[in-house]
Amino acid sequence: MPQHSAAHRAPHVFAPAALGPLTLRNRTIKAATYEKRARGGLATDALIDFHVAHAAGGVGMTTVAYCAVSPEGRTDGHQIHWRPEALPGLRRLTDAVHAEGAAASAQIGHAGPVGNPWSTGGPALSPGRTLHPLTMRTTPASRLDLARIVRAHGSAARMAIEAGFDAVEVHLGHNYLASSFLSPKLNHRKDDYGGPLRNRARLALEITRAVRDAVGDRIAILAKLNMDDGVPGGFWLDEAAVVAQWLEQEGTVDALEMTVGSSLLNPMYLFRGDAPVHDFAAQLPGPIKSAVKLAGPRLLRGYPYEDGYLLEDARQIRAAVDLPLILLGGVTGREVMDRAMGDGFQFVAMARALLREPDLINQLQQRPRTRSLCNHNNKCMTTIFGRRTRCVLAPAQSLPDGSDGDAV
Repeated sequence: MPQHSAAHRAPHVFAPAALGPLTLRNRTIKAATYEKRARGGLATDALIDFHVAHAAGGVGMTTVAYCAVSPEGRTDGHQIHWRPEALPGLRRLTDAVHAEGAAASAQIGHAGPVGNPWSTGGPALSPGRTLHPLTMRTTPASRLDLARIVRAHGSAARMAIEAGFDAVEVHLGHNYLASSFLSPKLNHRKDDYGGPLRNRARLALEITRAVRDAVGDRIAILAKLNMDDGVPGGFWLDEAAVVAQWLEQEGTVDALEMTVGSSLLNPMYLFRGDAPVHDFAAQLPGPIKSAVKLAGPRLLRGYPYEDGYLLEDARQIRAAVDLPLILLGGVTGREVMDRAMGDGFQFVAMARALLREPDLINQLQQRPRTRSLCNHNNKCMTTIFGRRTRCVLAPAQSLPDGSDGDAV
């Protein structure tokens, strides 16, 4: 049973902290947020500049998202996928982040049923046949597919070391491939990857073992794990606590970042606040645009925002394991950060607030009562269909020629 106690002395969020073999300058992490700044599966100057801005802004570590372990495992054809050609650009990125005093993490994973066959040219793999809201196509993953993808995670982690990353974050959430296997709503397989939780968790456990076997203790290994898919009959907190315990027992991860929601079935469950249905529809091509306008209010359901909105559920995972935990969800200022530290979380992860103000951590260190300027309108989510992910409230920033920069 976990030995954690709330009676411990809470650490200071801006004090250095150990994360596996790594020491971060503070306990804040720029969460993985798809940047839409890669081109042709390679890093660009714009992607490097994006992460340098967050490193210069004070975070302990910034996370590059999303780096697929295989070409068909992407949600967009321009996303980075791990191969030797991608390493020089990623090495430039990690060198630039390190020069600002921050660490760099790479989020690795396979999109599975969230993958986009129209964009990647490969199948959207899933436990079985599943309706995809945009492409309408998924392909049941064979055992050979799964074995290949497990090996690819290990290979990706080794390449992350070559590229200078300090950590990898294994994506086990949002109904991407490993998460879709965890979900009893999506996984109806009759083999040993379906049925009881131990079988549904088999792929996630095999992936994290492959990553640990590939890198040992040379870099930190994090995992992003769903607590709740946000759909009836989906993966939920009681099973998430058990999977977290299994990951702890196997020693394959150094920390867990608990998340929620399904990019396939209920994406707004993670992004509390406004649901910008019409803004989403405006970014999509004709037939899909019409479908989103009609079905969007059912798929993009809004949920009330409050600071630290995942804290209550994440406390239940905190009570179940001793692993270091990273609090995600509505972390916008010192009040939530200090509450998380007091509740036994070792790190906090921030996404929208840093997209609005990349230097927010520096501001909070200088003026602890600083309030985030993010108003949770979530229109930043719609910008991933445009040139680059950005906060619509912040001044537009571009390179001198107005481009996204060359792939490097």
